[in-house]
Amino acid sequence: MTPEGRPNVARVAARLARQVDLALGEVDLSASQYRLLALLGRGSSAASALADTLTVSRPSITAVVDGLVAKGLVERRPDDEDRRRVHHVLTAAGTRVLDQADAAVGGRLAEIAAHAGDRVQADRLLDALGLWSDALDAYRDAVKASTAAASR
Repeated sequence: MTPEGRPNVARVAARLARQVDLALGEVDLSASQYRLLALLGRGSSAASALADTLTVSRPSITAVVDGLVAKGLVERRPDDEDRRRVHHVLTAAGTRVLDQADAAVGGRLAEIAAHAGDRVQADRLLDALGLWSDALDAYRDAVKASTAAASR
């Protein structure tokens, strides 16, 4: 607990991340692989765009993609207009595994939230994750805009 009587949010986030890791283990995915599959679930993307969106280096993306390609979950496809450019696309198996991972993580978080006291409190906990998603997207966009402005 902090001096204000609130839990240390950094430690809570770490504990929550561990629960996500455990759920992903049920479908044989790492958190990095899951994040990449989730992003590709919205559409194909080039490695540089994936790296920007996930705020990681391009070599990191390549390593994760290599593992997903080896599992048959992602395909690399050349761009029709620019053969130097490669797009990454979920395979049918990748879509199935992503759905399974979503269900495993969602189920685990719902199971934990159910211990919050009552249904309303459990729903509030799960809804708060949506707020975090919005904040993370806004933060990423602000950092990207700030970096672009600084490089001009």
